[in-house]
Amino acid sequence: MTAKEGERTRRRRLSTGERREQLLSVGARLFSESPYDEVWIEQVAEIAGVSRGLLYHYFPTKRDFFAAVVERESERMMRMTAAVPGVPAREQLDANLDAFLAYVEEHAHGYRAFHRADASGDQAVRKVYQRALATQERQILEALAADPEFGRLAEERPELRLAVRGWLAFTTAVCLEWLRGSELSREQVRELCARALLGTLGL
Repeated sequence: MTAKEGERTRRRRLSTGERREQLLSVGARLFSESPYDEVWIEQVAEIAGVSRGLLYHYFPTKRDFFAAVVERESERMMRMTAAVPGVPAREQLDANLDAFLAYVEEHAHGYRAFHRADASGDQAVRKVYQRALATQERQILEALAADPEFGRLAEERPELRLAVRGWLAFTTAVCLEWLRGSELSREQVRELCARALLGTLGL
């Protein structure tokens, strides 16, 4: 391949979807490394190799951009941890935690960026984050309610929602610490999180 051919390959025109994904990936990295107020749109454009005007074409404001980063990570997590109707929650727990921890490892920047949203100080962005957490909580509660063994007891446990919310906070703290360089393996983290949920629910 000649130098000119290589240059043309590097400059291949990206589709709208590919360009948007590229920008969100750059944003996830920057927002995971720095607080919201310290990330500049100019940085994103420079790293992505696009004009600031093009970035604003996709995302009219910095708030819109960060909200889109958070939304993307939320959708990824929901897809990877969706419950299977009719299968006992205990049987699904290890598989779902494995999928979730794989996501955390493979998309560490996005996961960190997602959890920075609550501290961003921007109410619109925080609402996106809180909506995502509410979806996670609802997903777990629905899986428990559909469980053949536990489901019939779920309505008699008024503390269940609070317990699930607390477990999500625990799991978040564990995963963020794990990403900082914990010596625990993925399997050990999975077991820690699984035991915490089962113990919290008395299963």
